[in-house]
Amino acid sequence: MSVSMIVLIIILVLVVLLVIWGIGIYNGLVNLRNRVANGWAQIDVQLKQRADLVPNLVQTVKGYASHESTVLEEVTKARADVAQAQAQTAGGDQMQARAAAEQRLGQSLVTLMARAEAYPELKANQNFLDLQRQLKDLEDKIAYARQFYNDVVQKLNTRIETVPSNIIASLFHFRQAQYFQADEGSRQAPVVDFGQ
Repeated sequence: MSVSMIVLIIILVLVVLLVIWGIGIYNGLVNLRNRVANGWAQIDVQLKQRADLVPNLVQTVKGYASHESTVLEEVTKARADVAQAQAQTAGGDQMQARAAAEQRLGQSLVTLMARAEAYPELKANQNFLDLQRQLKDLEDKIAYARQFYNDVVQKLNTRIETVPSNIIASLFHFRQAQYFQADEGSRQAPVVDFGQ
């Protein structure tokens, strides 16, 4: 075997190893991108269940606390905003607008539940208690789904930014995903005034 043949074999082996390495990184990025999409889908399912629960909750509270119309209107409007944001984010765009709408709905539900504390008959109503438990369970699931989603986004974004996977990410146009973040207004506790 000649020296040029040995050099050619070494070069071929290096090229094959480089291709295998590139395929491994590409597949890892695709896996993370799909996990991000799955994480968002899981959040979406939980948020849809919460939105479906809201009309029942509003109707139950309305029966006992009809003069709380401002709070009930806020919850209803927030749910409508969520539905509109959901329609606009069907393709995965505008996630922050969707997150902000969801945060507003969550805040209005907290206010509604706090106001409900002023009505002993309502707090004793089995339907209300069941809806309240379902809402709490959904909020726990939403929190977990958001955490999972943000963890996967962090992994994807790190892989896209770090060497050497950033080379493959750039070649195949992988984009960083957006974190599911609370908007500025939702970081403050809602003010509940029982004197109204």
